[in-house]
Amino acid sequence: MNRPALDSFWIPFTSNREFKADPRMIVSAKGMYYQSEDGRDILDGTAGLWCCNAGHSHPKIVEAISKSVATLDYAPNFQFGHPGAFELSARLADAFPEHLNHFFFANSGSEAVDSALKIALAYQRARGKGSKTRLIGRERGYHGVGFGGISVGGIVKNRMYFGNLIAGVDHLRHTHDPARNAYSRGEVEFGVERAEDLLGLIQLHDASNIAAVIVEPVAGSTGVLPPPKGYLQRLRQICDEHDILLIFDEVITGFGRLGEMTAAQYFGVEPDLITFAKGVTSGVIPLGGVAVRDEIYETMLEGADAPIELFHGYTYSGHPLATAAALACLDIYETESLFSRVREQGAVLEEKTHQLKGANHIIDIRTIGLIAGIELAPDPDRPGARGFEVMKKSWQKGLMVRVTGDTLALSPPFIVTPAQIEDMLSILTDILSEIE
Repeated sequence: MNRPALDSFWIPFTSNREFKADPRMIVSAKGMYYQSEDGRDILDGTAGLWCCNAGHSHPKIVEAISKSVATLDYAPNFQFGHPGAFELSARLADAFPEHLNHFFFANSGSEAVDSALKIALAYQRARGKGSKTRLIGRERGYHGVGFGGISVGGIVKNRMYFGNLIAGVDHLRHTHDPARNAYSRGEVEFGVERAEDLLGLIQLHDASNIAAVIVEPVAGSTGVLPPPKGYLQRLRQICDEHDILLIFDEVITGFGRLGEMTAAQYFGVEPDLITFAKGVTSGVIPLGGVAVRDEIYETMLEGADAPIELFHGYTYSGHPLATAAALACLDIYETESLFSRVREQGAVLEEKTHQLKGANHIIDIRTIGLIAGIELAPDPDRPGARGFEVMKKSWQKGLMVRVTGDTLALSPPFIVTPAQIEDMLSILTDILSEIE
C-alpha cells in the first residue's frame, strides 16, 4: 500500500492533522541556526527543546561520537562496564554539588525522574523505613511522561487521559502569583509561604509515610516560573526537619542554563537527588541520569538484601556514544567558558525581553538565567490559540520559539550573540503587532 509520506509517523506533543497539512520540516543545523526544507535559516531561540546548549553540530562533539562509534559501538552495563561511563561519573562528581557524588544513567529526563523516584523508595526501604512510600510533587510541575513522572507532575493534559496513575502521590501548590510578581527578573519577590504547604501535607499524611518531594527549581515546560526568594531553602529546611528526601528535577536547568552547572549551585540549596538530561550531551545523543547523595548510595549498598543493590536499569544506561558526547560537552562548557557566557547573554536577554512590556497582548514577562517567558493574554474563546499563532508566524519569519499555552519561551543555545537576541525579539515584536 502506498501511504502519504507524512502519514505513518505519530508526532509527539503535536497536532498531527495541523502539522501534516502545513509541515515545519527541519533538514540540517549548524551553530545557532536550523535550516528548513525550503532552504531558509531558522534562528534557534529554544536550543531545540531546551537541550542544544553548545549550539548545533559542534565539531568536538561530532568528533567524539565518530571516534566512539568506530571504537566501541555498544557495551552492556549489566555486570560489565566500559571506561566512558566511569570517567563521566567522576567528571560529574567534581562538577556537581559537594555531596552528590554517585550517578545513575538513563536515556531521557522522563527515565531519570522515574529512576530517582525508585531510588528514593528503595533507599527508604533499605534503611528500615519501608512505610515511607508517599511522593510529593507540585501543581504545574513537569517531570516527563513516565507513569511516575506524570503522577508527581501537575500539568493537567499530561495526566487526564491515563487513569489513576501511581498511588500515594500528593501535590504542593504551584508558585505562580502574577498579581504580585508580574514582570519579574530572577527569583520572584512573593510566595515563599507556599513552601509551608509541605507542612500541611506532613500533618495530613505524617512524615513517617513520605519518602520524597520533587520540584523543578525553575518550572520550565509550564511557562517559565522562577521560584520565590527563599522558597527552595524553606523546602530544604522542612525536608531536613521531617526526614524527607528532596529531589530537584534539573532536566532543563542542569548544565548551565542559569550560568552554573546546576540550579542547586545557583540557588545555594543542595538536594538529595538531582535528575538531569538535555544539556548533558547538548541534545546530540539521548542521555539522562540521577545524581545521588553519598549517604543514599552507601545505605543502599550496606542495606542490600541481595548482591544486586538496585534492581533497576536500562539497556542503554551509560551508552558509549552518549558518554562520549557528554565528556566532549563538559570539555566545551569549560574551554569555551559557556557558563560565563550564559551569565553575560542572560543579562542581555533579560533587558531586551523586558523592553517588550506594553506590547500588544503581553501580560507578563519572566526572566532568569538564559531563559525568558513571555505570557500573552489568551483569546477568551480559544485558550492557547494566540501562542500557537505566534509560534507558526515565528517559523515563517525565521525564528523557532517554544510555546506552552499562551506563554512563549526563549532559551537559546549558550553561543547566542546580542545581535541574535535582538533579532529574536524584533521578530516577536513584529508578530505581536500583527495578530489580533
